[in-house]
Amino acid sequence: MTIRVLVVDDQAIVRDGLVTVLSMVPDLEVVGEAADGAEALAAVERWSPDVVLMDLRMPGVDGPTATARITAEHPDVAVLVLTTFADDESITTALRAGARGYLTKDAGRVEIATAIRAVASGQSTFDAAVGARLVAQLTGTPLTGTPPTRTDVSTPPASLRERFPELTPREADVLERIADGRTNPEIAAELFLTVPTVKSYVNQLFQKLGVRTRAEAVALALR
Repeated sequence: MTIRVLVVDDQAIVRDGLVTVLSMVPDLEVVGEAADGAEALAAVERWSPDVVLMDLRMPGVDGPTATARITAEHPDVAVLVLTTFADDESITTALRAGARGYLTKDAGRVEIATAIRAVASGQSTFDAAVGARLVAQLTGTPLTGTPPTRTDVSTPPASLRERFPELTPREADVLERIADGRTNPEIAAELFLTVPTVKSYVNQLFQKLGVRTRAEAVALALR
């Protein structure tokens, strides 16, 4: 199945580069471009993309504002952030707006294409630097230095247990890995579970938290 992509960035040279690179990927089709959030909203209405590749800081309507509108009005459209900025505030703002994934512009063609496929299929995805920041926020572990060793994978960070007492320890552990951008097969391998069991935990924690997507779960965990 071909994934329809809308590219949103205020720099024409960046848009041109992304269109060229993505056009080389057989299962991706760039259906349109936009130079700011207002154009992105109109473009989503016009072209009905599967994925919007969204810059954050743009004049006029910025990326987070456009993301919030798109995810509210077009819940079937996934937003994947591609930006220069990887600070905590930018990441948190984008996820709270409804972005399903977050990459920096250091990402290469393969990484961007893989992330587009992931968010199109309902998964969340983050590059390594962003994932590290999310884990640091969720666990309270400083970004620099060695995180504490965890010897019992069934015991999630205390901050998650305390903040979400409605979750079982295993559900909280799955939530932590979702925030780190892990897929269900990756979570299953880390926790020595089957993929169907992980899916069951994910569905249960989604129901308890009142969220529908992995990105919404991550955003809730960061509040």
